[in-house]
Amino acid sequence: MTADPRAFVDEYVAAATAADRARYLALFDDNVVVRDEGRTHRGLTEVRRWLDHVPPVEYDVREVTGTRAVCRAVAEVSGDFPGSPVTLRFTFDRDARGAITRLEITPDPA
Repeated sequence: MTADPRAFVDEYVAAATAADRARYLALFDDNVVVRDEGRTHRGLTEVRRWLDHVPPVEYDVREVTGTRAVCRAVAEVSGDFPGSPVTLRFTFDRDARGAITRLEITPDPA
């Protein structure tokens, strides 16, 4: 997996919007923690269940900051869900292999 934060976020978006969910899940460590909409999902089994309830969306990435280990992205996310489009902040922690160990998705305060 790539060290460049922007390239990593581009890889994440491509996997998140791909028809093959396995591609997306391959980005995560087995013990990943994902926080989204006030809920915490621990481990790949819970992330799989969470993903089953996420509608197909499109991302317009506006900003990427940080390092290989911890980076943030701000993106406008649109799709078939109430309030679309919405601007969200994605905070990624990654291990030495580049796998996501923590993902937090929150409304962008800007």
